[in-house]
Amino acid sequence: MENIWTHWHGHLDVVIGLSVFEAVYLLGVGPVRERYNLFDRTDPRQVATFTLGVLVIFVSLLSPLHELSDNYLFSAHMLQHVLLTLVAPPLLIVGTPDWLIRPLLRPNTAFRAARIFTHPVLAFLIFNAMFALWHLPSFYNLSVTNHAVHVAEHLLFMSTAVIMWWPLMSNMSELPRLSHPLQMMYLFLLSIAQLIVFAPITFSGAPLYDWYVEAPRIWGVAVLADQQIGGVIMKMGGGAIFLTLLIVTFFRWYNKEQQKTTVESSERRYIGVG
Repeated sequence: MENIWTHWHGHLDVVIGLSVFEAVYLLGVGPVRERYNLFDRTDPRQVATFTLGVLVIFVSLLSPLHELSDNYLFSAHMLQHVLLTLVAPPLLIVGTPDWLIRPLLRPNTAFRAARIFTHPVLAFLIFNAMFALWHLPSFYNLSVTNHAVHVAEHLLFMSTAVIMWWPLMSNMSELPRLSHPLQMMYLFLLSIAQLIVFAPITFSGAPLYDWYVEAPRIWGVAVLADQQIGGVIMKMGGGAIFLTLLIVTFFRWYNKEQQKTTVESSERRYIGVG
C-alpha cells in the first residue's frame, strides 16, 4: 500500500495505442502536410494542445490513479472518467487543425455520418446515454472484472465524448460550432444531464458496486462514503468545467455583439457625414 503512488502501469496496449495516436498526428501536421501541401504551416499551440490531451489520457490510464480506480476507490474511478470524457477530448479537438481532418471526410458517406453524429441533439443524447449505461451496477461490475470490456468502455467514453464536445470546440466550417447562445444552452443542459448519474450514486443508502464492497479499504474511507465522494467528483468536476465554459462563452458573445454594435454605429456616422 505504501508504494501505491509509485505504481505506474505498463499496459502495452495503452502505451502502443497512445504512441501510435500521437505519432500519426505529428506525421500529419509535419511530413504529410508538407508533402501534400495541406496547409502553409502548423500552429505550435495546436500541437501542444493535442499533445496535452494525449498526456491527460496517459496519466489517466497508466498512473497510480489507474491503480486506485481499478482496485481500491470508486471515487478515483470517477476522477479518471472526468479526465477521459471532460478534459482530454476538448483538448484533442481544439488541437486538431481542420485541414488535417478534411481529407478524411471527402467521401460523401463519411461527411454525412460525421454531420449526423455531431448534430448537437444526437451528440448530447449519445454521450449521456453511454455514460449512464456504463454506470449501471451490472455494466459497471462487468467492466471492472473484465479487462477487454474495460478497454471497450473507455474507448466508448472517449469517442462519444469527442462527439459531445464537437458542437462546442469544432475547428471545421463544414461541421461548425454552435452559435454562442446555443453553446450556452448546450452547456447548461449538459450540466443538468449529469443528475441522471449523480443522484443515484450520491444519494443511494447502500453501495451500488460489488467490486468496491470487496475491495481493500484504504485511508479509512468507508465504501458508501467513497461512492458519495465519487458522485460529487463527477458532478462538481463536470459542473465546474461546464459553468466556466458557459461564462467564457457569454463574455465572448457579449464582446462580439459590442464590437458589432460599434462597427454599425461607425458605419451609420460615416454614411450620415457623407
